[in-house]
Amino acid sequence: MNLSNLKPAAGSTKNNKRIGRGTGSGRGGTSTRGHKGAGSRSGHKTKIGFEGGQMPLQRRVPKVGFKPINRVEYVSVNLDVLQGLAEKFSLTTIDFATLQDHGLAHKNDLVKILGRGEVKTKLEVKAHAFSATAQKAIEAVGGSIEKL
Repeated sequence: MNLSNLKPAAGSTKNNKRIGRGTGSGRGGTSTRGHKGAGSRSGHKTKIGFEGGQMPLQRRVPKVGFKPINRVEYVSVNLDVLQGLAEKFSLTTIDFATLQDHGLAHKNDLVKILGRGEVKTKLEVKAHAFSATAQKAIEAVGGSIEKL
């Protein structure tokens, strides 16, 4: 057996449709283009998404949601995460640089402290925004907050 004996599996290959080769071929005459109209003529191209005048799918499907242009996105950090950092690395102040060092924020992020969990140690927290519950929880333990 060698390369000259190889053949594709039976039924895996088909002959091309030979269009425009006379009426005896079954695909002569209009050559599968129909009668008249732009589609029967050379050089015709339809726009992407055109469905023959039917309302296109892109316009039929309802558009959902609204994204305001001036929306400010924050990276959220919860109180239980702050408490974990404080215990693990014995910190009393947590600022943006600390959060960056521990992989909780990137350099262009804005950080918001949220109120899930609880704080047991007195912390000085510096971030771009605080939720009301987080602010109360930090100050209840004797800590302080500073908005950047």
